[in-house]
Amino acid sequence: MTMTTGRAPLSARLTAQAWFQLVLAAMVLVVIIGTVAGAQVIAQANRVTDRLVDRTLPAAAEAYRLQSALFNQETGLRGYRITADPQFLQPYRDGTRDEAQSATRLRELLADREPLLDELDAVEQAAQRWRGEYAEPLVAGLASGSPLGTDPTTPVRGKPLFDDLRTRFDTQNSSLAATIAHDEDELTHTRAVRDAVLAGMVVAFLLTGVLLTVLIRRLIVRPLGSLTDASLRVAGGDFDHHIDAHGPADLVTVANAVESMRRRIVAELDSSRAKEAVLAEQKTDLDLQAVELRRSNAELEQFAYVASHDLQEPLRKVASFCQLLEKRYGDKLDERGKQYIDFAVDGAKRMQVLINDLLTFSRVGRVTDRTEPTGLGPALDKALTNLSAVIDDTTASIQRPDELPEIIGDPTLLTMLWQNLIANAIKFREPDRVPRIEITCEPAENGSGWLLSISDNGIGIAPEFAEKVFVIFQRLHNREEYSGTGIGLAVCKKIVEYHGGRIWIDTEYTAGARFYFTLRTAEADLTVRTADVPAPEGATA
Repeated sequence: MTMTTGRAPLSARLTAQAWFQLVLAAMVLVVIIGTVAGAQVIAQANRVTDRLVDRTLPAAAEAYRLQSALFNQETGLRGYRITADPQFLQPYRDGTRDEAQSATRLRELLADREPLLDELDAVEQAAQRWRGEYAEPLVAGLASGSPLGTDPTTPVRGKPLFDDLRTRFDTQNSSLAATIAHDEDELTHTRAVRDAVLAGMVVAFLLTGVLLTVLIRRLIVRPLGSLTDASLRVAGGDFDHHIDAHGPADLVTVANAVESMRRRIVAELDSSRAKEAVLAEQKTDLDLQAVELRRSNAELEQFAYVASHDLQEPLRKVASFCQLLEKRYGDKLDERGKQYIDFAVDGAKRMQVLINDLLTFSRVGRVTDRTEPTGLGPALDKALTNLSAVIDDTTASIQRPDELPEIIGDPTLLTMLWQNLIANAIKFREPDRVPRIEITCEPAENGSGWLLSISDNGIGIAPEFAEKVFVIFQRLHNREEYSGTGIGLAVCKKIVEYHGGRIWIDTEYTAGARFYFTLRTAEADLTVRTADVPAPEGATA
């Protein structure tokens, strides 16, 4: 038994691109045919319209001007015959000139119409007979004083000649009117043919569009829709659904590729489920570690609070008893003994300050976790009020923007930020120079925050210490030169980072020190905080 294999149908041998090219070629052919036919009928209509508008109608108007010029001649000549006043000859002479111009123009307009040119010649010949046999002799006789000008029979001789001219006028007008009517009829007929051809073109385009739409739907849209439905069914979770391949060649190739991908997905799915179980166990462990970390942080915070109070009590006792020792036995101690007691008291007090600063540093963003819409302007006003005494003592000059933006933050921490930065600018001033501090604010480059700066004219900070100054308890000067524990800038850094920004020193600024820091806008802060909200306990990812 012999096996025969049939050829694939034409729809399966051609690709979708080839079908679109065939459809496009068919549409282009229909458009070309319609364009050629439409261009011909439109050109014919334009020719008839141009002939009527540019030649026939202007010729009729020019004929009326020619006739008007002859009537003007006859009227002027009549007035001259009655009055013998030469000024009445002016209409006659103007009419003669206008007649010549109109005749020339008519010959140009009627160059391709011999019958109308013959009628124009007949009018011109009749006009010349009237002027030669009547008008010119009359003018010459009156000019020479001849009694011809008063001869009562003169009008009688001119009337038959001008009546013949009027007859020529009527004939010319009738011929021009007939020509106009003929051109209008031809224009109407041409427009009807044009409209019919254009309507036929529209019908042909519509029929071609319908035919091509049906063809594309049967050969491309249906196979593509079947492939889409099968793909969506697989994408919806039915990974066992087989994807059939039919339609144009490239759609068959795509269907086979999608089917191969489905099989690959089914093969990988079993492997991914095992990995997902492992990841679920790891997530559970991470959640437990996060809970343990939060508990540990809470314990550390409580420990820092309790330790600070427990450490301060012995220090207070040391300082108090050292002072009592000096008060009671001061007269029995020498200078060295008193100096030792002063060292002990000073050390205890400095230890208390360090403990309080450490407690303040550890509480930033934890104990005072209060975020609300806060204006940077009011926070700055409060900081300046707190520093009013030192500002007055140093006569410091502070330049600030008229308005500062509003952010989502902790008012107390923001006041502390302004206060520490401005206090540092006043503290580290040049001895012989009045402190001058400038505050600026502008939108950050990324558009999601504000860039603020505080510049001063003080002693400045060397570039190699630009990062070191933000380390807790890090000092660049001894206590005899400048007081403090070296925690202020570390607190500033922690406050700025708590509000989603960063702080740094402008190392290129040499007229003093300049600090830059960024803060998020209220809208950006709300977006970030919403994204950072943890899922409720017990919820699954």
